Amino acid sequence: MEDNIITLIDEAGQEHEFFLLEVVEIEEGRYAVLLPYEDPEEGVVVLKIAKDSEGQDVLLSIDDDEFENVREILEALDD
Repeated sequence: MEDNIITLIDEAGQEHEFFLLEVVEIEEGRYAVLLPYEDPEEGVVVLKIAKDSEGQDVLLSIDDDEFENVREILEALDD
């Protein structure tokens, strides 16, 4: 499970660890579904996976509409 832990750094420079639950590919792109390591009761975080100028994967915030779209697709996959 250690391989599925991702450390993200926020705007204030603080580190936050997340479990990578899954990567979802849909028409709009690829998304990482993350669960906070320290406080999983907060629920999942969904971030878009993009490439930076050097071709490395980066995680980007998404808006509420995009989150709802991903959530609906995840729920449909569970059914």
